[in-house]
Amino acid sequence: MSYAYSELYISLAQRVMGDMFDFAVNTLGYKLRSFYDMFVVSGMARQIERGNPTFIAGKNGCEVARTVLEWSGVSNPDIEDIMYLDKSEEYWIGWSLAYYQWKRNCRFRDIDKAVPVEELYALYGTLHEADVSIFVDIVDARMEKYRDVTQLKRLRSYARLSQTHLAKSAEVPLRQIQMFEQGQRDINKTQAQTLQKLAHSLGCSMEDLLEQEEVKQDELQS
Repeated sequence: MSYAYSELYISLAQRVMGDMFDFAVNTLGYKLRSFYDMFVVSGMARQIERGNPTFIAGKNGCEVARTVLEWSGVSNPDIEDIMYLDKSEEYWIGWSLAYYQWKRNCRFRDIDKAVPVEELYALYGTLHEADVSIFVDIVDARMEKYRDVTQLKRLRSYARLSQTHLAKSAEVPLRQIQMFEQGQRDINKTQAQTLQKLAHSLGCSMEDLLEQEEVKQDELQS
């Protein structure tokens, strides 16, 4: 199995992410959803995914949280860095996510698509004292279920359109939509005009309809 980075750093990464989420939510007052979005968009998620020792070994969670704000163009409040001995729900979420990302060598943004970070609160009560392998099993199942659904089907469901209604609205053959959703035809290789029609009907971008390629090890390390 190919882990995201050296096993020597995983416990440090878990602690940093746990303290980062705890500090952002319970001291700085951010909603976990809002801070997680900044964590991903700012590029800090990428640094943790690569096991960058500057952040997982050279800084504490509070410092990393402040770096996320800085990279997001948000001013840092003049508040003392606090890391509590009693670990919060947010600490457990960060701690568990760091382990899963490392073990499965995937991206935080992809984990969040399958299991939105705010939904992890519901797992805290039963899992925070359990072995982290149980968390891994649960997220594995959600990730597998997510991968089984194409982007087109997911976005069509969000828009509450049947395949027939989408076909009429986008003026795209019904059979073509069915083949895209069943994986019998690669939507990534279809004509831009078809993508544009589907995107317009679904109220999304053309890029949203494309299926994501698996992240390769060399890409994570680039």
